[in-house]
Amino acid sequence: MNSQNIKMLFAVMFLIGGILACSIPSPTSPATEVAPTELVPVTGQEIQQPIVAAPLPATPSAPPTGVAVQHRVIPVALPGDRSSHAGDYDSSISASRKSSAGGDRFTFGRFERPFIANTMDTYYPNLDIIDTFVFQDETWIYGMIVVKALDSNNSLAAKYAVELDLDRDGKGDWLIIASNPASADWSVDGVQVHEDANNDVGNLYAMYTDQKAAGDGFETLVFDQGTGDDPDTAWARISPNEPNTIEIAVKRSVLDNPERSLMTMWAGISLLAPALFDINDSFTHEQAGAADPGFEIYYPIKAVSELDNSCRMAVGFQPTGKEPGLCEVFIPQDNAANPTSPAPCIPGITFNGCQ
Repeated sequence: MNSQNIKMLFAVMFLIGGILACSIPSPTSPATEVAPTELVPVTGQEIQQPIVAAPLPATPSAPPTGVAVQHRVIPVALPGDRSSHAGDYDSSISASRKSSAGGDRFTFGRFERPFIANTMDTYYPNLDIIDTFVFQDETWIYGMIVVKALDSNNSLAAKYAVELDLDRDGKGDWLIIASNPASADWSVDGVQVHEDANNDVGNLYAMYTDQKAAGDGFETLVFDQGTGDDPDTAWARISPNEPNTIEIAVKRSVLDNPERSLMTMWAGISLLAPALFDINDSFTHEQAGAADPGFEIYYPIKAVSELDNSCRMAVGFQPTGKEPGLCEVFIPQDNAANPTSPAPCIPGITFNGCQ
């Protein structure tokens, strides 16, 4: 091989070696992901800053398995002075006639149905509200529900609830439910707090039946038996002093410390469900039936049964009488100028003398 051919061979080998060297990956560190940038105006100039993703909102979570909930604030005794009171129809009076002629008006969201559906031949005294009270202190709002007779075995799995309407428009904002209360000691067992965060309870017409209603009721579960942002949010017990009485307590701070509200008490079983509110929007009158034989085309009760509620009580304010769902009560007035003039019965705070 002559010298010229040898030079040509070395040139080709050098070229091949260079190509192979370029294709071998270098032992550098892995590439670091570069955050996207956006333009941010600063004193009239534009500079580039990384976009930082907003953190996801925290959601209440249950404590780790085996870790007991630590309670710090527990209700004690109810205050001595009540904030409101409203009686309710005693259906035991007419139960033998399979009737509840007082207080049941489906169209207006008033239910007096502590009976089994269709036949109405079984009366449930533990679902029959006969009296309700409201108490308050600096920490708690208390609802007291008196029923005809509690079921010692609670075989019906009864539920009791307090509904609060904070803007007093006839549409509930909060629902506190106590399921199967069984102890005379305050407990969070079976207690839930639901909020209507999207404000669709009541739909278009507060307290009145809406056709083709599409709301989702009290859709937000804020507290569930000790689980939530505050493990002391709400409690329930059977009154240690008053027979046949359920007491429910909810923290004022959870409700943004309301000064005024309308309150309704409930007793029921399956229909006392947050998603069904308002109940007279979730059923038609034909589906629901009626407890009063005077409403012949609807009587007896059908799909809406085993349910009772109170009228709405004014708490912390003197009502005008235009608030939806208010109880009709006796308001005393100054009769000095006309002592023979009787005081009228109008919606407001409860006094003796007017039913």
